Amino acid sequence: MGSSSKKKKEKQKDFQKAKLKVGKAKGKPENFTDTSFKSKGIVLNQQSLTLNAPSFNTQFSHHLSLLSSKSDSQRRDSLAHLTTSITARPVNSPLPQPVSVILPTLLPLILDANTGVRTQLLKLFRSLPPNDVQDHVPQLLPYIRAGMTHLAADIRVSAVEVLSWLVDVAGEEVVSSAGGWIKTLNCFLSVLGWHTEESAKWSASRASFGKSGTKGQPMMKVLTVLAEFLYAGIGAPEESKDVDMAGSDQSAPGVSNWEFPLSQTAAHMIPDTAVPYAYLNLFGEPRNEEGEMYETWEDRYRVFSSRFLSAIQRGLENARQEGGELGRASSGASKVLKEAVAYGRGIAV
Repeated sequence: MGSSSKKKKEKQKDFQKAKLKVGKAKGKPENFTDTSFKSKGIVLNQQSLTLNAPSFNTQFSHHLSLLSSKSDSQRRDSLAHLTTSITARPVNSPLPQPVSVILPTLLPLILDANTGVRTQLLKLFRSLPPNDVQDHVPQLLPYIRAGMTHLAADIRVSAVEVLSWLVDVAGEEVVSSAGGWIKTLNCFLSVLGWHTEESAKWSASRASFGKSGTKGQPMMKVLTVLAEFLYAGIGAPEESKDVDMAGSDQSAPGVSNWEFPLSQTAAHMIPDTAVPYAYLNLFGEPRNEEGEMYETWEDRYRVFSSRFLSAIQRGLENARQEGGELGRASSGASKVLKEAVAYGRGIAV
């Protein structure tokens, strides 16, 4: 009987309500765990402490690798860091990385969808040494032409700005590289809508550059860069502007002022270009007319006069009739065109 009564009392305890007294804390459950202790250890996840800071070149390479990040702000900040690193380096000191290593990572950003990234990219391009960029013009031009024919209007304008920088630092290399003359002119005609006589009518087929609130500023920028490109390709040489273009044989390129029999010696000398016989394409793949190299003024003007002169003249005339800032922006290209035509007639004479 004793064991049975003991079991009954233990069962009754489960159903008895505990009586709380004033000033006495409630009893703790049996599965209670004390968490009042404090840890004095420091845990660093995926970090390392070292006494040596990363070198300048290491930081530059790290931010260069971050340009492929999916975050727009990360790409923009990395471009800003690279720009600061290049501009803050000592004078006449080499770049942290060669241009041949930097450019393959930068070129896809010409087509980046973020405006801030493209703006910072242009600042980085302008900080590069011009002499180092001149050897890499053939790598830059395909991305620039892809940007000029992009569906997004802001990307087209950004690509035109990059082309303006490239013409400024390496104009001769741009117009004389393979495809740099005809293909780039085709991109300008595509941007401006001047392909045919119908598309050149300003009121009927105006090129689209996004919102109307820009007040024609993108179009003015394109016309300004077109004038720079034409001047680099077919601009009349400075020494020929003071020479009578009507009938003087001395205005023609390659004609020297030496006395007989040392006349026209430049025509018989090896050109001073890096690859003088590249136009023969002896060991390369066959190219069409658009992909040819036009290294001389005469070759570029011959192709320009036969394929682009009439369309660009119509477009510039329609832009001039618009008046205002747009008409003033077209005057630069018109001036280059008139001087080129006059110089070309002088050579023909």
